[in-house]
Amino acid sequence: MDMFLKILLVIFSVALIVVVLLQKGKSAGLSGAISGGAEHLFGKTKARGMDLVLQRTTVVIAALFMITAILVAVFA
Repeated sequence: MDMFLKILLVIFSVALIVVVLLQKGKSAGLSGAISGGAEHLFGKTKARGMDLVLQRTTVVIAALFMITAILVAVFA
């Protein structure tokens, strides 16, 4: 069980890295990070198409990664 969870953790971590790298940048520099975060928070920018799929995939894989990491820590 422990080895299976560790293999699953490696798979989720590689998948998370790949999905994050496939996403395009939302802003450039520190000024874009401050204003871009506010626009994203209040919903002024809507993701469509592949961007939306990548965002949702990132959330799902990140949640699975966190759950698997906690399970590995508990069983170890």
